[in-house]
Amino acid sequence: MDILNGPPPVEIPFESLSEDALVGVLNEFIEREGTDYGAVEASLERKQQDLVRQLKKGDIKLIFDSATESVTLMTAKQFKDMCAQRQS
Repeated sequence: MDILNGPPPVEIPFESLSEDALVGVLNEFIEREGTDYGAVEASLERKQQDLVRQLKKGDIKLIFDSATESVTLMTAKQFKDMCAQRQS
């Protein structure tokens, strides 16, 4: 079952996670998705800081998918568009 056809995804306030849990989610996302920092490779710590900054600004969201029992990050626009698709 995919995220568009299963139970609705839930936004998780990132502040509700312990620091260790948040770091674990961020590291898993970084390892799975990677990030492009140009010619100079960024450290894991810098990538984590960039993601936390984006979470604080609301540019990205922490999302739980109950169908797959997984957590991921997506842009606020991706989340908004996905919710709109599910309602149509």
